Amino acid sequence: MGTIDSDLYRGILRFAHDTPSWIQYLMEVWTELGLLVFAVLFVAAWGRARRGDPRALAVAVLAPLGTAVAYVCSELAKSGIDEERPCRAVSGALPSLIDCPVYGDWSFPSNHATIAAAAAVGLALAWPRLGFFTVPMAILMAFSRVFVGVHYPHDVAAGLLLGTLMSLLVVRLLTRPGARLTETMRGSGNGLARWFTGPGPMAPSGGRRRSGGGAHRR
Repeated sequence: MGTIDSDLYRGILRFAHDTPSWIQYLMEVWTELGLLVFAVLFVAAWGRARRGDPRALAVAVLAPLGTAVAYVCSELAKSGIDEERPCRAVSGALPSLIDCPVYGDWSFPSNHATIAAAAAVGLALAWPRLGFFTVPMAILMAFSRVFVGVHYPHDVAAGLLLGTLMSLLVVRLLTRPGARLTETMRGSGNGLARWFTGPGPMAPSGGRRRSGGGAHRR
């Protein structure tokens, strides 16, 4: 791997070892469990969108789908590139803060960074105010992978880019058909479908607004 990237990896790992033990502990916890926070936010965004218009619900449901697509793309890239982990490949580096992944669990791109970026972008599209929270979360997740010593900086940079692009692409391509499907499910006789999609936006008087373009009474 390039000298600049390896030097940056060594420098970040030295910085990690110099930080207080409680910071190291928090970063170790975040790098392993931080993705669960995104999962909780997916559920919250879906619950919020159940009372929104069909497009809002479609975007909220597509956020985790885009994340899943990004993860699959990341795994496919890993299997084709076969880059060794820096915790084994970089000479003169301090030990990683967590166990180095087993041989064959390749380094490029970072799955964690990919998933975090896709989730952050998807959630920001579904719930714009949440972006001020989720985007820094994704960046911190990416940095934590280098901090604990299991990824190169370019691994997480590529993961952030891949996750962002996949999330944007999935939402861009599928929002319109997803909104149409939402309208169909809300008007169906299937109780589970109506529960999943929610009641939709409510009229000021408390009645349901029409989500489709049905005929109006004269």
